[in-house]
Amino acid sequence: MIVLKTPTEIQKMKKAGKVVGDLLKHLEEKIKPGMTTKQLDTIADNFIKRQGARASFLGYMGYPASICVSIDDEVVHGIPSDKRYLEEGSIVSIDVGAIVDGWHGDAARTYAVGEISPEKKRLIEVTKESFFKGIENFKEGGRLGDISEAIQRYVEANGYSVVRQLVGHGIGREMHEEPSVPNYGRAGHGVRLSKGMVLAIEPMVNMGRYHVFTLEDGWTVKTEDGLPSAHYENTVALTGDGIEILTL
Repeated sequence: MIVLKTPTEIQKMKKAGKVVGDLLKHLEEKIKPGMTTKQLDTIADNFIKRQGARASFLGYMGYPASICVSIDDEVVHGIPSDKRYLEEGSIVSIDVGAIVDGWHGDAARTYAVGEISPEKKRLIEVTKESFFKGIENFKEGGRLGDISEAIQRYVEANGYSVVRQLVGHGIGREMHEEPSVPNYGRAGHGVRLSKGMVLAIEPMVNMGRYHVFTLEDGWTVKTEDGLPSAHYENTVALTGDGIEILTL
């Protein structure tokens, strides 16, 4: 069942969204070669607590950290470690969730570690832009597939692929609610888009093929061909005035 949110509830979700958005900006300033992914998690955990919020991810289905940190060919759900170092030229995707007064916010970004190649820069840019192409179609009376198809069309027109095994989702009092939001599909298909829907829309874009696999840790998802992947996500509400991005 899709849970529609009232304007008052969306305002409450903005508080969680602000924590998430501010944290991602804070982490971008901290990222540098030589630091560990565990250090990023500690910075994030402390930041979330200072805002009076709770980390959505910590303990979720047994996940052991407050953020997901995925490097290069890791698509999502990389577990922070004090043995994993950020290296010059890599890209790092950070996925963050926070809870404020029972409401969730969820977003992700991919960042450069020092100087990166033009190819990786373009991957990050196309992934981000695909999100904005998608939300242009988040309109009352439309279909979920309108969002999905726009993302896929833009990504593939730029020579990349969208991951199919992992999708976006509804969000509210639960981190994952209905509906699922694929980054591929057909316009005119899927559930009807309605005022009060709040979605976590999150293109995951691979430089090569879309095929992925999960490591033995049960969490970390990597590209099968070993090529880099990028991730861009925001929590977005459909209101009477149009769309509102809650995590920017």
